[in-house]
Amino acid sequence: MLFKILIVSDEVDDFQREITIDADATFLDLNQALLKACGYKDDQVTSFYICDENWEQREQIMREDLTDAADQDVYLMSESHLRDFLNDVGDRLVFEFDPLGGRMLFIKVKDIITGKNLKTPKVTLSHGKAPAQTKDNGLSLNSIKSDEDLLDSDDTFYGSEGFNDDEFDPDSFEISDQ
Repeated sequence: MLFKILIVSDEVDDFQREITIDADATFLDLNQALLKACGYKDDQVTSFYICDENWEQREQIMREDLTDAADQDVYLMSESHLRDFLNDVGDRLVFEFDPLGGRMLFIKVKDIITGKNLKTPKVTLSHGKAPAQTKDNGLSLNSIKSDEDLLDSDDTFYGSEGFNDDEFDPDSFEISDQ
């Protein structure tokens, strides 16, 4: 049995991917197919969420077990098969591809093809450019000021006014070897 799934984004209107994948494939197989179809690097901690018809997230299928709770069911991508979670046309998932930004792709089972098998997933539709894998939040190493820049600026820091070098008494600091 094959699943034909449609992938869309709420960030890029004309983005669509369609992947045909075997029902016996794991979520890790789907993860790899999605990353490849979108041109993403495999350097993020991605997750799938099984959703209801209103896109409310239910079970999480994680790449790695990052939980501390022993009483909580943990589904891992490498151990979870699509057929165990997807049953009908219209079943929904979200794929969290940027965990720090909380950004996701929306996945819907478009068709189920019985009586056929597929060894590797196939991209059967590729339209538009995928959203950037990670969003620039404005922080970069280039945006961080060095100590020299901070000291050379005209900013006044708390306690920096009225300090004289001759007021510093190094003997007032006692350091013991105990």
